[in-house]
Amino acid sequence: MTDTADILVVGAGLAGLVAAAEAADAGRTVVLVDQEGEQSLGGQAFWSLGGLFLVDSPEQRRMGIKDSRELALQDWMGSAQFDRDEDLWPRRWAEAYVDFAAGEKRSWLRAMGHRTFPVVGWAERGDGRADGHGNSVPRFHITWGTGPGVVAPFERRVRAHVEAGRIRFAFRHRVDEVIVEGGAAVGVRGRVLEPSAVDRGRASSRIETADFELRGQAVIVTSGGIGGNHDLVRKAWPARLGEPPRSMVSGVPAHVDGRMIQITRDAGARIINEDRMWHYVEGIRNWDSIWPNHGIRILPGPSSLWLDATGRRLPAPYFPGFDTLGTLKHLRVTGYDYSWFVLTQSIIEKEFALSGSEQNPDLTGKDVKLLLSRVKKGAPGPVEAFKEHGEDFVVADTLDELVAGMNRLAGVEPTGPQVDARALRALIEARDREIDNPFGKDAQITAMHGARNYRGDKLIRVAKPHRLLDPGAGPLIAVKLHILSRKTLGGLETDLSGRCLTSAGTPLPGLYAAGEVAGFGGGGVHGSRSLEGTFLGGCLFSGRTAGRAIADAV
Repeated sequence: MTDTADILVVGAGLAGLVAAAEAADAGRTVVLVDQEGEQSLGGQAFWSLGGLFLVDSPEQRRMGIKDSRELALQDWMGSAQFDRDEDLWPRRWAEAYVDFAAGEKRSWLRAMGHRTFPVVGWAERGDGRADGHGNSVPRFHITWGTGPGVVAPFERRVRAHVEAGRIRFAFRHRVDEVIVEGGAAVGVRGRVLEPSAVDRGRASSRIETADFELRGQAVIVTSGGIGGNHDLVRKAWPARLGEPPRSMVSGVPAHVDGRMIQITRDAGARIINEDRMWHYVEGIRNWDSIWPNHGIRILPGPSSLWLDATGRRLPAPYFPGFDTLGTLKHLRVTGYDYSWFVLTQSIIEKEFALSGSEQNPDLTGKDVKLLLSRVKKGAPGPVEAFKEHGEDFVVADTLDELVAGMNRLAGVEPTGPQVDARALRALIEARDREIDNPFGKDAQITAMHGARNYRGDKLIRVAKPHRLLDPGAGPLIAVKLHILSRKTLGGLETDLSGRCLTSAGTPLPGLYAAGEVAGFGGGGVHGSRSLEGTFLGGCLFSGRTAGRAIADAV
């Protein structure tokens, strides 16, 4: 079939919804194209915790946090470490995004009904340098309603335009080519896939039923990254992070396959920073999987003892929640694809949260009564379920029993060495001797005390420092941690209007990009590292920017 509209949006995730809504608001007609069914509208954003990076917000000020645009930009640039010729546009996008996060981002979202949880989280606490990586202050604002709560305002806007006839959906349409004629993008071609009623996130059929062609005055690609395709992840893996892992779990569904990156490159667009990526090291296998090889990330507080596969303690600043890529790089040197948390029941009750909308029913369902249970004794229900059913958890009353369980798991893929019980006991006892004072030379314990100086952490996020071998804090728990594939930080190079650039540095007429496929803006707005809460925000900002620009252009 052949169809026409003013604008074609390829990808019905968050960035695509935002771009389509903005373009339709300006009176343009839009076809929203996606290889999945309508049940997957919103894409990966739906599964997220809904964290957003905001600067000097009322929520921060109420928690006693002093933030500013200048401090946020210092943190961003210290984390990004832009150092390449192709970082010209990513740097400009970064400056524009920090302005947005410190400016109208919150009010723009609130006008659509978006709300956030009042306690601001402190993600990526950094590498210990004022001008280095990390957030100097808490900035992680969790959406009331998590990922679905972020998607909902834009889905409402898009569906209102569908009813008015300005937006049409083309679900189960897999794009195989961007049509370029006379040097300009004028449409897309591909294959229609058979209808699929599988639940959101599950792998859908790839049986083809027909050809299609869509024509328009412009095309915007918002198709996401490569996190669901581990072959592509390994191919792009940079030498600076060591050897790519043989074993990973997937933090995104299989449809996050990266196909459109090469397809758009074939149309003449330039890809930059392909070797920049963001994968987590606190992944656990989902005992109740939705997609193949489904992994969940633990969002840890700072108290768990982190060991490599051999049982050696990770050095500063590689503590839980501090420096994701620094920790990944350190662990890759060990030669093993996993590491360990060792903790207590007291720590898991206060400090373990799980990423994902489905793992946080209180926040996702906006259930205040259930939410209040977080401040009571006992771990949240989803965390306890993983402790009971998850194959990566060991629970024991004694350290010897714990190590025996760890060594059994070391024989399960990915495999590794046996942990020496006597060496681990000596390590933990040395750590425990530092607990009795609010001062000392153990940098992690100092960080734990420092975290509790922040009211939000002391209330719901950081356990009271205690000895790991204190029977009253038990039982002991060990968690085998996997590498979890997640985000693509590089992508299609775009200018500040979202226009795709060619290898000559000039815009390719009619072709735009937004969201993860564009490195969340410019081809890599994060540079080398993320401050967290910036992925959804990058989709919002780049989608809005490109949607408005493309509407003006056509």
